Amino acid sequence: MTSTPGGAAAGTATTAGAKAHARAQHGRVGPHMRYVPADSAPEVPGREGPPPGPLTWAETVAPGGYTTAVLARGTRLRLTDPAGDACAHLLLHRAGATQERLSVADTVKVPWQAYPTAGHPLLSGFGRVLATVVADTADGHHDALAGTSTAAGNNARYGASSSFSATPAGRELLLLGALKHDLTARDLVPAISFFQGVRVDAAGRFSWLGSAGPGRSVELLTHLDVLVLIANTAHPLDPRDEFQCSPLEIRAWRAEEELAALAAGELVGELGPEHLTAIANTESDLLARGVL
Repeated sequence: MTSTPGGAAAGTATTAGAKAHARAQHGRVGPHMRYVPADSAPEVPGREGPPPGPLTWAETVAPGGYTTAVLARGTRLRLTDPAGDACAHLLLHRAGATQERLSVADTVKVPWQAYPTAGHPLLSGFGRVLATVVADTADGHHDALAGTSTAAGNNARYGASSSFSATPAGRELLLLGALKHDLTARDLVPAISFFQGVRVDAAGRFSWLGSAGPGRSVELLTHLDVLVLIANTAHPLDPRDEFQCSPLEIRAWRAEEELAALAAGELVGELGPEHLTAIANTESDLLARGVL
C-alpha cells in the first residue's frame, strides 16, 4: 500500500498514531450499529415518536448481519423494517436454562394458527410462553414454517453462504450469535421469520407473500428472561433472482405491567385457553423458583 506523507497510513504507522486515530473515532456513528447507551439511538424511520419508556436495547442490523441480546421478563421488543426488505430470523432461548428454547412446532400447533400476528404466543418445548406478539403492523407477513436459510441452499442459489459473504445464510449468522453465549450448532432449532410472509395453498405448496411494505413493525412481550438471536438475511423462499435484504431496526424497553394486561385481555383482546394455560404454566414455574 502506498500513501502520501501525513496520510491515514502514515498516521497509524506507530502505536501512538494508531491510538490517536482510534480515539478520534469515539462518539462517531455508522449506518449499522448498536447504540450505547440505548437512549442515544435516533428515532426509527417510519415510526411516529419514540417508545414509551427508556430504551434497554437499540440497534440497526445491517443487511446480512446478525445480533444477540439477553432481555429481562417483561421487556417489549420492537422490530421495524424501514425499507421493506428486512427479514428477521428469530430464535429465543430461556436465559440461564438454554435447553428450553423456541419450538416452532408448538408455536403453530398449540394456538391452532400457523400464521403469527398480534396475540400469537411463541412457545417453548416445555409448554411455557417465551414471548407473545403484542403488535403487528406488517399484516401477518411472517413465517413460522420454512425456517431460515442454510449453507447448502445459499451456495446452490447465490454461490456463497458464509457469514462474511455478500449472501450469508441465516443459519451461519445465527451460529455466530449462539457461539457468543456458549451455544453450538445443536442449539439452532428452526427459526421464526418476521417481515417476509409465506402461505400454504390447498395443495400443501408454499406460496410467497413477501413484505407488507416499508415502515412496518412487529412487537414482542417477553414472559421469561430470554436470549434473543436474530439474523437479518434473505428468506430461503424469496423468489427474486438477486439476494435482497435491507436494514432492520431494533428497539426494546421494560414493560412489566403489560404482562398482567395481556393475560386480562386488555392488550390484544381475549386470549385463547391454550395461551392462558401456557402463561399459567410459565408463572407457576417462576413461583416455584421464587422469582414471583
